[in-house]
Amino acid sequence: MARRRPGTLFPIEVDILESGLALQASEGSFYGFALAKHLSSRDGSALTSHGTLYKALSRMAESGILDASWEDPASAESEGRPRRRLYMVTAEGSRALVKAQAETPRTEASVPRIAQAGVTFA
Repeated sequence: MARRRPGTLFPIEVDILESGLALQASEGSFYGFALAKHLSSRDGSALTSHGTLYKALSRMAESGILDASWEDPASAESEGRPRRRLYMVTAEGSRALVKAQAETPRTEASVPRIAQAGVTFA
């Protein structure tokens, strides 16, 4: 695994926070598979490894930039599927994203995507 400077995010973590905030704005929270679909739809590519995504989600939850909880078992049962692990970007996660975006030049194509999602940072 690559070494990270304290207080920095890996590119996949920036992508997760951007997509997570967009999904959170419309759904209230997000889960791994919905996030994977959103990530792949942003740039037209397929996510090559769900293991990478879920490891990043776990790492981000442990560091406090995401909140993670299991959904109500009755919801999953009524829809005939396994329970989902639900995530929400925390205030600390929003601040980390703003910092990462300020430190890393983004392409012009990424700026409208964030603005169109209606994402605000408090």
